[in-house]
Amino acid sequence: MLSNKAAEIFIPSKGSQALSKTTDLCIGAHQDDIEIMAYGPIAACYGSADRHFTGVVVTDGGGSPRTGVYASYTEDEMKEIRVEEQKNAAQIGRYLSQVFLAYKSGEVKDPTNKVLINELKELILACSPEVLYTHNLADKHDTHVAVCLHVIRALREIPLEKRPKRVETMEVWRSMDWLCDEDKIVHDTGAYPNVSSALLGVYDSQISGGKRYDLATQGRRLANATFFASHAVDDYEGIAFGLDITELVNSDADPAEFITMYIDRFKDDVAKRVAAMS
Repeated sequence: MLSNKAAEIFIPSKGSQALSKTTDLCIGAHQDDIEIMAYGPIAACYGSADRHFTGVVVTDGGGSPRTGVYASYTEDEMKEIRVEEQKNAAQIGRYLSQVFLAYKSGEVKDPTNKVLINELKELILACSPEVLYTHNLADKHDTHVAVCLHVIRALREIPLEKRPKRVETMEVWRSMDWLCDEDKIVHDTGAYPNVSSALLGVYDSQISGGKRYDLATQGRRLANATFFASHAVDDYEGIAFGLDITELVNSDADPAEFITMYIDRFKDDVAKRVAAMS
């Protein structure tokens, strides 16, 4: 199933048929993307008897910034560190399994990479999830957008009856608070705050490298919760937003036109609000 030499399937709790028990599947570009964007589903699966989370990291962890204690690390050493951090996260979050595809970023950004598309298709079929989560089309990181597009391509090659019931895109390198409220899927990220902190804090190579993803992610979730409703008290201690793209996946619609439709809705909402107060 896996093409690259460094690719592997890590199962924190040994057991047969682990992939097939997956109910919630998250496909992210880099180590730590899963924990940033999909903590709501991770928490919903944590300790559950009938929901099980599997993560997939598409890239090999190359290109990470190296400062401080990691300044002298080679590229290969950093890749190993990032894989170990992701495995630690999988154990802390009680994931059913964690898959590493180990592609270079340049390979992921190739829209004609049929090997990757086929690999994603096989993984999705093996997991048979009820819900699939991935990066959002309005993300500003090219590799994230490329992963989302590859996931869409892979899903469209799977028979309709074997596709996930719902496909969602999530926040990482751009918040989704700009979506109109009726278009947002709200994920409660307030459960198990100790687990949430541990999942983000395990990525020392990034934090010590000068990127405080742990603080930034928690800050975004808190801001989402506080600013979600202007005339009501907070219902959540943390929120992450998602967008349902199942309709896009199950059609031949153009992804760029699909996401700009939501941008236009936001534009129209702003214009109407300003006009009403003018």
